[in-house]
Amino acid sequence: MGRYTKEDVLRLVEEEDVEFIRLQFTDIFGVLKNVAITASQLKRALNNQCMFDGSAIGGFVRIEESDMYLYPDLDTLEIFPWRPQQGKVARLICNVRFPGGGIFEGDSRYILQKTLQEIREYGYTFDVGPECEFFLFQCDENGLPTTQTYDKAGYFDLGPLDLGENARRDMVLNLEDMGFVIEASHHEMACGQHEIDVGYEEALATADNIMTFKLTVKSIAKRHGLHATFMPKPVYGAHGSGMHVNMSLSQNGKNIFGDKKDPCGLSKTAYFFMAGILQHAKGMSLITNPLVNSYKRLVPGFEAPVYIAWSAVNRSPLIRVPASGPENARIELRSPDPCCNPYLTLALCLAAGLDGIKKKLEPPKSIDQNIFEMTEAQRAQLGISRLPLTLGEAIEEFEKDEFIKGVLGTHITEQYLKQKKAEWSAYQTQVSDWEVGQYLMKF
Repeated sequence: MGRYTKEDVLRLVEEEDVEFIRLQFTDIFGVLKNVAITASQLKRALNNQCMFDGSAIGGFVRIEESDMYLYPDLDTLEIFPWRPQQGKVARLICNVRFPGGGIFEGDSRYILQKTLQEIREYGYTFDVGPECEFFLFQCDENGLPTTQTYDKAGYFDLGPLDLGENARRDMVLNLEDMGFVIEASHHEMACGQHEIDVGYEEALATADNIMTFKLTVKSIAKRHGLHATFMPKPVYGAHGSGMHVNMSLSQNGKNIFGDKKDPCGLSKTAYFFMAGILQHAKGMSLITNPLVNSYKRLVPGFEAPVYIAWSAVNRSPLIRVPASGPENARIELRSPDPCCNPYLTLALCLAAGLDGIKKKLEPPKSIDQNIFEMTEAQRAQLGISRLPLTLGEAIEEFEKDEFIKGVLGTHITEQYLKQKKAEWSAYQTQVSDWEVGQYLMKF
């Protein structure tokens, strides 16, 4: 049963002096969109009567079928604590539907909801905790972002080396004001790089939280005169930003990924789930790592996963089993970056894991040595393959994985591929500064 009714929302908006409500939704590429209404229009919005032009949103619908409606999820009502205290601003996260209430298969939030419905038939709950990394950069005299940071701090450093400490603390306090459980925050490996870890929640709430998290981080950074970016690899030669995804299944409130008798503390169900993700890892990459830039993070030497393997003692494989004990057993997928659409990413993780459970797939043996230090021959002998090297390869792997395409449905599959093929083609024709510097004088 939900937290709020329509009457609750109307009452809270009036009591809290909320003047603007943002009706938010996420497009298929993971970009947050919204339309703002005043409190006088809230009743109409709660009756699902707010319409917008779906043909203006990339990957949605054609101009001939452009009328679409926003269906607010009442339980996502939240007041932004960083906005004015008089005439406050709140938000409601919405699903997107056709006129008459018909399901829109291009609504990524719906894709996750549909996938979650399948596991509820088994009595499962899918719990997820993300680890989101980002950079804080200086802005120029026009307020536009640069890739400059005066920060010289490294992993776990603190002020005065960590010049983003105050901004990060402000982000955490604002997130907690909105009900987030923040487990930790700290400076990351690269200069100007930070991480804030959000507590475990059910998958739909987590995906909503990731979108809210990114909006909050960017908004608070701006108040501090900084630009926050979730771009996977904004600086050559530095560590990139990932979004490690910690996952487990529970049943009747009990974590079913744990087994005290197992050396890694994992149950057979957890191993089956892991095997499903490993099997579909290449096909999922286009969603978990959606940009040309994503594949400049996924290279050896910067702690980003490259090879499809798992371990409980080694951080170089794709999947890590944290030493959390059987009661809190989980697996950590290390490849996603924070530019991914979290609804689609979590839907695919769950569907692939469930596929492994249904088929009782067995994962390969754990790789407990540093894969980066192995030779190509050693990796081949152990049967270790790697993730796609480029967005182009990710497109090819996605097109080969019929299961992954089936989870996303025809609409998202076709529209996503169309956009990503155009993006890859545009990138291939560009002439970079590196090429000019390398070849102009020589040839």
